[in-house]
Amino acid sequence: MEAGKVETLSWLRSDSLAHDGFGEIGMTDIELTFHGAAQTVTGSCMEVAHGGRSILVDCGLFQGSRSLEHLNHQPFRFSPDKIDAVILTHAHIDHSGLLPRLAADGFSGPIWCTEATRDLLVYMLADAARIQESDAAHRNHRADRADEPEIAPLYTEADAERAIALIEPVSPGQWFEPAPGMRARLWNAGHILGAASIELNAGGVSVLFSGDLGPANKTFQSAPTAPVGIDHVICESTYGDRDRPDIEIAARQSMLEQEIKDALSRGGNLIIPVFAVERTQELLFDIATLINTGRLPNRPVFIDSPLASRATSVFAKHQRELADLGDGGIFDNNAFHYIETPAQSMNLNTMSGAVILAASGMCEGGRIRHHLIHNLARADSTVLFVGFQAQGTLGRTLLDGARRVRISGRDIAVRARVHRIESYSAHADRSDLLDWISARQPIRGSLFLSHGEPGAIAALRDACATKDNSVLMPAIGERYCLAANAPARRLSTGIPEIQQVAARDWQNDYADFAVNLKRQLQRIHDDAARRDAIRRMRHLLDDVADHRARKQAATRLPQQQQRNRRRSDTRR
Repeated sequence: MEAGKVETLSWLRSDSLAHDGFGEIGMTDIELTFHGAAQTVTGSCMEVAHGGRSILVDCGLFQGSRSLEHLNHQPFRFSPDKIDAVILTHAHIDHSGLLPRLAADGFSGPIWCTEATRDLLVYMLADAARIQESDAAHRNHRADRADEPEIAPLYTEADAERAIALIEPVSPGQWFEPAPGMRARLWNAGHILGAASIELNAGGVSVLFSGDLGPANKTFQSAPTAPVGIDHVICESTYGDRDRPDIEIAARQSMLEQEIKDALSRGGNLIIPVFAVERTQELLFDIATLINTGRLPNRPVFIDSPLASRATSVFAKHQRELADLGDGGIFDNNAFHYIETPAQSMNLNTMSGAVILAASGMCEGGRIRHHLIHNLARADSTVLFVGFQAQGTLGRTLLDGARRVRISGRDIAVRARVHRIESYSAHADRSDLLDWISARQPIRGSLFLSHGEPGAIAALRDACATKDNSVLMPAIGERYCLAANAPARRLSTGIPEIQQVAARDWQNDYADFAVNLKRQLQRIHDDAARRDAIRRMRHLLDDVADHRARKQAATRLPQQQQRNRRRSDTRR
């Protein structure tokens, strides 16, 4: 091995080893660091280091609460210009959405993925950049932020174009070299169009990254495949704590038929928050089938997401790779109306009895938010969720039964009917995950359970406890040494502050408190008592702020005294 590579590897590890003292790492071993999607379902990013080289598996955006999204603006915990390559499991933004920022910060290596993923990213990264720019502009013009500093977008369309130019498509099953000394190939993950699991070999150590895995009876996708006899496996755990009913596509279509009929019979709109890739296309497939067979009337269905429209064109391009499509033609049904301009989108708010599919799927951005503003307070409208809703998102808050929510600075009463169909999930459920893990046996080293909320990961770990494996639940920031035929060894601990942010944060609690505060005060029937309650709340907030300031001052004083002593010693 070249001396320069050894020195670089030593520099990469010096801080964590010196601090935690977990031991040395062998020259043939792999170092694995979790930078995201560990005990949370967002921000997927793992760093693999070997022989002085480093690559990333995914580079995803943190999505959810404002505090969680703030992590996207923090410095990377690695040097982007020292990353040799990125291997991407699939195009979803929580796995790819930080690529433009990575490129803007100095990364210039190849981004390896399937051809279908590349085709989706051309639209998805550009759309993500436009959202970053428009959201920053919108927040800067909000009246309640007029006295706050302006917000800069996380990245721009130019940054997205820079990242797209780095993409190198590779066919599943084809070996390639992401960095000297590393070999990799892709396997079908059965999740969305182009999704892959990643097999990586370096220094005689084999590692398998599941990426997001698809369930049984998945529209368009065949069952996941992957090799056996791997040293270390990193498996997603999104639905590690639950089994969904094993529903065939025909039965799922019957459920959707009933939901649409029930919603439209109430006279209001049916609002469906959708993910632009795969979920939208599955719904269109089912709705077209129901219309073509006469089970639903040929009524207008509005797809209010320019990204979904463009992604649908990619599905049509790759229809030969997809199951169920037959001769195609599903996506151009004459009942479907693809909405492009903001003005067209806003015009939908004047309608009743419409079926509107709008992004984003967790209601954290995009056009779905203004549709919710105009429909949540209507008792005749229905909001139908068809995808996973992470902790801290508006979608999760609605599913958990909130009666009032806060959207874009506005307090909204929830009178609409809120329903859910779980059978559209693009993720494997608990039984599917256990079957996939079992099919990978023997796992000669460790099984890592990632990409899941803590409860889901713990439940899946308990179900795997009888297996002859070391089962680990990594946290964000943790580093591990991976050797052949041996359990993984932790090199450094995680970052507790990030794990706390990954759960429900103070802004979720504030929104819930703020939208209900006036009602709670109105329950106090005496004006003087109301004023006293407000006075006491203010006093409590002042006390907390004063206590924090005193604590910080007490901490700074000994530090200043130590600096003064050091200056005095130097003068002597």
